[in-house]
Amino acid sequence: MKNTDDINKFLVFCIESYKSALGLSGIDTLADFKDYGVFDYLSDGYEVLHTQGKEYIVADIKDFIKCRKQNETISR
Repeated sequence: MKNTDDINKFLVFCIESYKSALGLSGIDTLADFKDYGVFDYLSDGYEVLHTQGKEYIVADIKDFIKCRKQNETISR
């Protein structure tokens, strides 16, 4: 069973890592995570993702958002 505290700590780690790697503000990072469903993605994939390194996680989030943006554009 997933521990909510561990998942929340992981989400904060992901926010900070992504924000720092891309030079974004906290507000912009949170907006991207909310708009593109990153929180759900990271929570659902916690068991695997939390074992990965920072660079992998940041790259994975970037790819996830990129795919979501492309799907958004296609469906318009």
